[in-house]
Amino acid sequence: MNLVDHLPVLQVILPLLSAPFCILMRGHMLAWAVAVVASAAAFAVSLQTFGIVADGTTLTYAVGNWQAPYGIALEVDAFSAIMTLIISGASLVALLAGLGSARQQLPEEKQPLFFSAWLLALAGLLGISVAADAFNIFVFMEISSLASYVIIAAGPHRKALGAVFKYLAMGTIGATFYLIGVGLIYMMTGTLNLDDIALRIADVADKRPVLVAAGFITIGLALKAAVFPLHVWMPGAYNYAPHIVSTFLAACATKVSLYVLFRFDFLVFQANLSEHGYHFSHFLMPLALIAVVFGAIVATMAKDLKRLLAWSSVSQIGYIVVGACFTTEAGLASAIMHMFNHALAKGGGFLIAMGAALYYTTTRFSNLAGLGKEHPWLAAAFVVIGCSLIGVPGTAGFISKWMLINAALEQGATGVLIIAVIVFSSLLAVVYVWKVVELFYFAERPEGGSSGVMEVRKPEMVLFTAMVALVVAANIWFGIMPGEPMALAMQAAALLTGGAQ
Repeated sequence: MNLVDHLPVLQVILPLLSAPFCILMRGHMLAWAVAVVASAAAFAVSLQTFGIVADGTTLTYAVGNWQAPYGIALEVDAFSAIMTLIISGASLVALLAGLGSARQQLPEEKQPLFFSAWLLALAGLLGISVAADAFNIFVFMEISSLASYVIIAAGPHRKALGAVFKYLAMGTIGATFYLIGVGLIYMMTGTLNLDDIALRIADVADKRPVLVAAGFITIGLALKAAVFPLHVWMPGAYNYAPHIVSTFLAACATKVSLYVLFRFDFLVFQANLSEHGYHFSHFLMPLALIAVVFGAIVATMAKDLKRLLAWSSVSQIGYIVVGACFTTEAGLASAIMHMFNHALAKGGGFLIAMGAALYYTTTRFSNLAGLGKEHPWLAAAFVVIGCSLIGVPGTAGFISKWMLINAALEQGATGVLIIAVIVFSSLLAVVYVWKVVELFYFAERPEGGSSGVMEVRKPEMVLFTAMVALVVAANIWFGIMPGEPMALAMQAAALLTGGAQ
């Protein structure tokens, strides 16, 4: 076996083995450096696998050389390659940009433990993306969830504890539902490998336990993915988490759960249960359309930049679910493409919030007035990110929304109504983005307000500025040249719908 054959396991092993080294580091800078190196290595592996699977190749790794379905298999195809790229890229950018923020928000003596938990969360999310069996998806899900609870609660905000408790309760319920569904599947098929499950379900005479399993798995993963109305944990968790954590998790955490939901539902259930596609779309489509509008409305009323971005995520997740609910190749391609583009836009949005807090200690709107006059480059970056969230041509967000509208047109009269909802939500996005732009450029600084309230070191700001510039450039680049991620999204959609035929 050459190195390429080991790429799926390297994706998980590199951050997982690096986590203990962070604890052994005496200084916070050393722990941060270990986390950065591990994330960079995982990102390099993701880029390598991205290039390999672009031509339709699937990389498979049998742990311990025990072949599936008897052994544990890791697998990277077009869909999982997109996910690993999003996760590892989000981790690397957040760590590089968040050095100063972490120094200011986290006690120095606790930072080695914090970055160790960070790498465990990274390993868990990457493991979910490459695991080829249902139980190991659950194992990695628990690793990432437990580590995420730790890093969210690590910040100075006391309300983070309440937000984490809600996240813990909801996340535990979601994981339990998923595990019950997997148990029912195992009872009926005698296997946990996803490909093997898809084959054996066809021979199951009594499909009722399988239908019940589909319900448990769908609801459990929808809860983990913050699909409306199971989203209640997300705004608080993103708002009160340390800024570096919000940037990382907002870009990838919920999308990983959506990844598992789509993979399980299309390749396993819709491929074997004749009416499940109808049930899937007719159950989730109304909820997704409500989320698209409701999340945007609440975002317009937010009084904190991070809370605005969190509620915007509720709306954006709705777009992704709408695309999947078409159960067509075009719809799924738009959903997967929006997962990629939303990661760029929302990660960038929380980077801007991090920068605002570096200068003004808070992300409350009452303290951010006039930011565009004192830090015009930061406000200009938000304008680009905001345009991507709206779907302005020339930004990445436009590409996936345009793909979603084209997929909706295939649905006839129903599709026209869905397009009307999408357009209305986009207009609401204009409202909440303009609300921030107006605050930055046209509002006056409050009495006594000043920039540089917190000490900002030059190397930290250089790193932060470089990451903001990179994310802004990516939002523009993939709005003008979307070829590679679009091709992989279409390939992933063909894989999922091929399983449903």
